Amino acid sequence: QVQVVESGGGLVQTGGSQRLSCAASGVIFSISGVGWYRQAPGKQRELVSGITGGGKTNYADSVKGRFTISRDNAKNTVYLQMNSLKPEDTAIYYCYIRQPPYTYWGQGTQVTVSS
Repeated sequence: QVQVVESGGGLVQTGGSQRLSCAASGVIFSISGVGWYRQAPGKQRELVSGITGGGKTNYADSVKGRFTISRDNAKNTVYLQMNSLKPEDTAIYYCYIRQPPYTYWGQGTQVTVSS
């Protein structure tokens, strides 16, 4: 059974930092593409950042230079370090694990950036 569990969300002030973690089990994590989407109220879910099994990363333009994704295959965990947070980063952040043909999702973790 696949499990994807996020942690690390919460309330932070503008300009602050936060790190999200996502731990997976039941998948071959080391070869899976993993990453983060987010969904703000009234908006569509959007890709924030992803990292392939080979370590190639990509970022949404809105977070480039502020967010850093990384993975620890020994711990089956992916991280999202978020710096210089802005109110527009407020959203529910969802972790995904992509092991074709399947994509597995976490339950989401709320990040709220106060102005």
